Amino acid sequence: MPYRIALLLLAVFGTFVSSSTSFAGERPNLIFLLTDDQRFDALGCMGNPVIKTPNIDRLAQEGVVFDNAFATTAICATSRASFLTGQYARRHGVVDFKTVLTPEAFSETFPALLRKAGYRTAFIGKWGVGNNLPADQYDYWKGFAGQGKYFVDGQPHMTRRLENQTLEFLDTCQPDEPFCLQVSFKAAHCQDGPGWQFQHAPEYADYYAEDGITPASTANEVGYQKLPSQLQGGESRVRWGRRFDGDEMYQKNVKDYYRLLTGVDDFVGAMTKKLAEKKLADNTVIVYTSDHGFFLGEHGLAGKWLMYEPSIRIPMIIYDPRLPKADRGQRCDDIVLSIDVAPTLLTLAHVPVPSSMQGSSLTPFLTGQHPADWRTEFLYEHLFPHATIPQSEGVRSEDWKYISYEKTQPKLEQLFDLKNDPQEENNLIDDPKFAKQRDAMRARLDQMRTEFQ
Repeated sequence: MPYRIALLLLAVFGTFVSSSTSFAGERPNLIFLLTDDQRFDALGCMGNPVIKTPNIDRLAQEGVVFDNAFATTAICATSRASFLTGQYARRHGVVDFKTVLTPEAFSETFPALLRKAGYRTAFIGKWGVGNNLPADQYDYWKGFAGQGKYFVDGQPHMTRRLENQTLEFLDTCQPDEPFCLQVSFKAAHCQDGPGWQFQHAPEYADYYAEDGITPASTANEVGYQKLPSQLQGGESRVRWGRRFDGDEMYQKNVKDYYRLLTGVDDFVGAMTKKLAEKKLADNTVIVYTSDHGFFLGEHGLAGKWLMYEPSIRIPMIIYDPRLPKADRGQRCDDIVLSIDVAPTLLTLAHVPVPSSMQGSSLTPFLTGQHPADWRTEFLYEHLFPHATIPQSEGVRSEDWKYISYEKTQPKLEQLFDLKNDPQEENNLIDDPKFAKQRDAMRARLDQMRTEFQ
């Protein structure tokens, strides 16, 4: 039965039931906010003692916060493809900056499926998955290729430009026409190359000026020298030299990074105000997350890519105003992933999730449920070909992490006891006391390589 006919029956008879999903009640509007390079703890609601993010914190207080959220790949293009498709990189195939999703693959992304189901779709900001922009696949398109620039002559700061476009789109929305809006920020990504790294808007220049940022215990030369030689001297260290080489540079760049994210928080405030003005707020679900994490000097590194916690952990908040008060303000400790967002958005919209998606809907957690068969581990993969960023794959469980760098010379493996070594300083791969754990995780990685093809 065509979906639009089903909706007409729903309006007449109240409930339409298919073999896979029950369609009942009003479909919510959906807003997916994706920041760039925002590590999991760069929010007030995640316990950061310095950064001020009151608008995002309000979403957390009234929604559900996922404290153990991860990107399955910590690089821009691959991660964004995973958000769109709900798939690991080894399935969707986007492992560099040139590859695009085929028309067949795009047809099973969440925006394409929502549009097919009658949603009005919009994309604003950094596309990030190749340079072939799918403007004709959206009803409202303000996307751009590449990284873009924070400052363009005669225009506001990029985050404000995205805000203006978002408000423009919301002004065209009506309560009786569901929409899905994706906003993909450049913030808090650096402006690549030498020079001013984190180019915030001028109005934030004095923010955090009186604060002192305490570096991580590994953010020093001792932490760097403890790294295996195969991980030293690469792109992560080059970028460390531009951002965190010495306390003065470290303080300035971390504060600038926070200032960019404060701009995003102000965006959220303006957006939610507009939703209220348009009488859309009570039926609009907001998902807030980041494409991956970011090193702020840990292990003497900058950037992302590697499978250390600062690189792969991300913020994840789902705000659903329809939740009863008893279900708001929850904190969830279960492992959730970037590939879970697409099936979550589809489930919220009562649209069947295609079998091609490898993530799982997070909707049970919104009402305090914890599925008994929920994952306790996941596959990490970084297959991007680069001369000085080693490819890696690994398994991260609740208490352990195993990483394999297949192409380094010699081959590198790491095993971390996350419960007793949360800073990931002590590689146990050659410790005979942990041989059983090492062998089990090696075998699990081999199994996952096939399982998630």
